[in-house]
This record gives sequence, structure tokens and C-alpha cells, in this order.
Amino acid sequence: MSNTGVEIKNETEAELHPKRKIVLGFSGGLDTSFCVKYLTIDKGYEVHSVIVNTGGFTPEELKTIEAHAYTLGVTTHTTVDAVKDYYDTIIKYLVFGNCLKNNTYPLSVSAERLSQALHIAAHAKALNADGVAHGSTGAGNDQVRFDMIFNILIPGVEIITPIRDLKLSREQEISYLKEKGVEMNFAKAVYSINKGLWGTSVGGVETLKSKGILPEAAWPTQVTKTGTEEVKLGFVKGELKSVNDKSFDHPTEAIQYLQSIAGAYGIGRDIHVGDTIIGIKGRVGFEAAAPMIILKAHHALEKHVLTKWQLNWKDQLALFYGNWLHEGQIMDPVMRDIEAYFESSQQNVTGSVFVQLNPYRFQVIGIESEHDLMSDKFGKYGEMNTGFTGEDVRGFSKIFGNQTSIYHKVKEANDGK
Repeated sequence: MSNTGVEIKNETEAELHPKRKIVLGFSGGLDTSFCVKYLTIDKGYEVHSVIVNTGGFTPEELKTIEAHAYTLGVTTHTTVDAVKDYYDTIIKYLVFGNCLKNNTYPLSVSAERLSQALHIAAHAKALNADGVAHGSTGAGNDQVRFDMIFNILIPGVEIITPIRDLKLSREQEISYLKEKGVEMNFAKAVYSINKGLWGTSVGGVETLKSKGILPEAAWPTQVTKTGTEEVKLGFVKGELKSVNDKSFDHPTEAIQYLQSIAGAYGIGRDIHVGDTIIGIKGRVGFEAAAPMIILKAHHALEKHVLTKWQLNWKDQLALFYGNWLHEGQIMDPVMRDIEAYFESSQQNVTGSVFVQLNPYRFQVIGIESEHDLMSDKFGKYGEMNTGFTGEDVRGFSKIFGNQTSIYHKVKEANDGK
């Protein structure tokens, strides 16, 4: 006690200069492993790793990743199960919109990163962290997606990006980790693989140039099935609820089950070429058997049960929605407005779609639905019609083309002057 009656506490050095608390989005791969070592050893930070599972990891893999995080030196490690939330908030609307970036890519990583960023921000806020870190490079889209969501949801929290700031190559990261005594499968780290519920991306030396294909060994799912197989997909109000009459409690389970059937055919493999948010073009390989089949099957069902103008407006809104989501703008309120339209459009999108699976390809065979507008009660395309007569069509054709007819008559009269 001092002579003033106030108790004096002898503070330790740690209390006087506490370590900065950093939340790191962690996958256990090369980039985030580097971040742990760099942030703890070189910067002296207290690192709290968090992995957001969006459907890319088994329970065993998650345990291995947790053990790896602690071996690297994190203070705490948290696993967030975001699979169902990921579907409910993002994937569902990509299906409703039949969204494919550049008519090719099902936005696998684009969507996944946004879900991860949202949960990482929430974790950083819950821990009252001083900073939040991610392993993005300075050449891709992820840096913008993460930074933008962090700036919106946790303003004032410092964003730390070692790979981007140090401008490191994968080879430099590997050398650093080896110097620090880290044991990893560095041969596997040659390819950057991001696996999730809505597909897997694969990046490597072959995708860095405008020409080149990934070798068979680079694909996470190997082709082991031959021959032909038919699957029946059951949709209820636009959502996949059953596969081959096997019902599921949640669409995520149906997606995973379909993937287990179709993935071994090598379906959904491709290389996407696109424009990044930062203005450069890039290539990335991906495999997405279940997503590609679901999107095409859903679209086929919609073409039968929706009207011409419902389909027209959906196409226009979906193009914007997919592009805006790809660029990280999931928090823009316009996205909620478009999602509301998508929800409304799905009221009659219920029925079965039949799909034939073959090695490296699939084909939609047809649909069955009580809401099918292609009904022989109203006529058969190219053969007969029961709703109106030929005389009705003659009159309609004159009226429908009347203004164009007037235009050409006026133009002809003026051209002769």
C-alpha cells in the first residue's frame, strides 16, 4: 500500500505492453501456414486462427488442420460450421438465378470467400481483436472481397495481409517455412486448391498462362466411373430436395450426395477465364460436378414452368447478381432486392428433372412437373393448337407487325424522293 492508501500493482512487461490480438482466417494451406509463423515469430502477435468450413472439409481433416494450427503456434483455433448458412444466404440464390460467371464458372470460390469473410469478421468482433489477417496475394480477387467486408463489418480493425505486403511467391513461402522447421506436404502446395460445397478451384503453373491444361493428377477428384447412369433430381420451389427419390432434410445434403455420384465421372471440369476485380485477366481450373448439373437441371425445369417474361427478367437480374457477387458486393442492399425477386419466381419451380451422366459430360433428358406449361391440352408445338384458329393468327400477325409495316412504307415513300 502507498501512503495515499492506494494499492500499487507491480505490472509485468506483458501487462504494460500486451501482444496485439490478431484473428487469422486459416485453411491450413501454404499461405495461411506462412501467416501464422510470420505473425507470431517475426511480428510477435497473439494469433487466433479460425477456419470457416463451407463444405470443403471432412471432420477428420478439420481435426488435422486444428492440430497443424497449434503446432504452428496459434493461441486459439476455432472451427466454424458454415455449410448450411453458406447455402441459405448465398448458394440458394445462385441456383435460383442459374448463375454462371462468363457462362462457364459457378462462382465456387467467389461465393465461398464471402461466406468465410462474414464469419471471420464476426469472430474478430467477438474476440475484440486488434487486427484481422488473411492470406490473399496482391494479384487476385480474394484480397478485395475480404478487405471490403472487413471494412464494412469491423471498421477500425487493422487488416493485415503478409503475402500481399511482402509480395511473396509460393516458392519463397515454402523456403521460409522450411527454415522455421515446419513440416508440410510441400509437393502438394505446388497447386492452390480451394474445395467447398459449390465446387473446387485448382490453380497451378498451367493456369498462369493463356495456354495450358491441368494434368490429370492435379484434379482433386479422379475419374473412376465409366458407362452411363441416370439420376433423378427433385426440386421443390427451386431447391434440390431429393436425388433418385432419396429425400434430404437440407439441400446441402442433396448437393453432397449428388457430388458423390457424379464427381467420379469427371463432370464439371473446366478452366475459367475472367476479369478480376482489380482489372487483370486470369485463368483458374475448377471441378464442380454437382453444381453444374444442378444449375442446368434447375434451368431446364424453369424453362418449362415459368413464363417468357419471368425467364427474361431472371436472366437479366441474374447476370448482374452473379457479377456483383463475384466482385464481393454481397453486402449491397440491391442484392437483397434481387434475392426477393428470385424467391418470388420459384413458387412453381417444383418437379423432377432427369439427367444422364457420362464420363466428362452430362445431358438433361427431360422434366416432369404439375406446373409444366408445355401441355398438350393447349396444343402441340409444330403440329396443332387448340387455343385459337388460323384466322385468329392471321389477324394477330397483322396487328403484331403493324408499326414495323408502317415504318417500312414510310421509309419506302421517302427513299423515292
